[in-house]
Amino acid sequence: MFILDQGARFVIPRTEMTYPAHSIKLHQNAADPQKCPVDHVMADFEDACPYEFKGEKSRRVMVEALNTLDFGKKVVTIRPNNIHSKFFQGDLEAVVLGAPNRFHGIILPKTRGPEEVQTTAKMLDDLERRGGWHYQLQIESLVETPQALIKAYDIATASERMCGLIFGIADFAANLGVREIVENQNQNFHYAKQAMVVAAKAAGLHAIDNVFLRLWRREDSSDRVSELQRGLREKNIGAANLGMDGTWVIHPQQAPICNECYTPSTEQVEEARRVIRLYHERGGGSMADPKTGEMIDEATIKIVLMDLAKGAQAGMVPQAELREWAEKSKSITGYDILEIMRRVA
Repeated sequence: MFILDQGARFVIPRTEMTYPAHSIKLHQNAADPQKCPVDHVMADFEDACPYEFKGEKSRRVMVEALNTLDFGKKVVTIRPNNIHSKFFQGDLEAVVLGAPNRFHGIILPKTRGPEEVQTTAKMLDDLERRGGWHYQLQIESLVETPQALIKAYDIATASERMCGLIFGIADFAANLGVREIVENQNQNFHYAKQAMVVAAKAAGLHAIDNVFLRLWRREDSSDRVSELQRGLREKNIGAANLGMDGTWVIHPQQAPICNECYTPSTEQVEEARRVIRLYHERGGGSMADPKTGEMIDEATIKIVLMDLAKGAQAGMVPQAELREWAEKSKSITGYDILEIMRRVA
């Protein structure tokens, strides 16, 4: 999770929008709450940045955007060129020294192993000291290669700065020699996606799914738009069912559907409240739900708690209520799943 505002706020992003860092217009759109209703924006120096803008041109635009635009409550991160690129060090120095206390984290692309996270963290230690930062930048690492997947837990635990892992499907597929990365991706990449989720959750980090690469255009028929929206929804519902907390998006048009896929509905939140209330009123243990006939026990109540935690992130459940239910569970079991999984600050 992203710890913000000196620990007063935390965000587990449902939507992380990536966009090219060299365009001030795109920064303005990303900052706009109406045009871009996402939890997190990530300006990209790497894959989305044209060759001619790499280096000083894109860095100047990025620093200007960070120092002049109000991104509101969004998490703001920077994706530098990868650590093996000649641009990496310059990208980090430009933004960390040029915009102190104006953004929240670094997206580390093409991460191969924990040593790259550690090297980046040491660089940030020095740059934050020189730049007069009041807080510590956090790191999300992209899992984009088979090597990174095998080392995902080591990457996730490589630094106290780590807050999340992101699955990068395009580069991962290229490494495997797989061409199709849109259709049936949750089946074709099931192992890779859930292995990354397991590594992230074991380290108490959030897990973010890859982009859906198909966008609808103004000239598309209503049937075509519906087809693409259905594909976007199915992909993200499937990813949520694998344990992903959110997804990358590549255009604001994708945000409303994606936010919905990673947010419990009002009905689901009320059902979670009913079940946990019933469970504690009847003294715990194993019992049949009189409404549904399903069995409830302490283990299934943990699922309910996680649903309520997602509701709290979306502003649907007061933090005080969530803590009250978690404390009741902890008083019986001796542990708080929300603390272990870092679902609370």
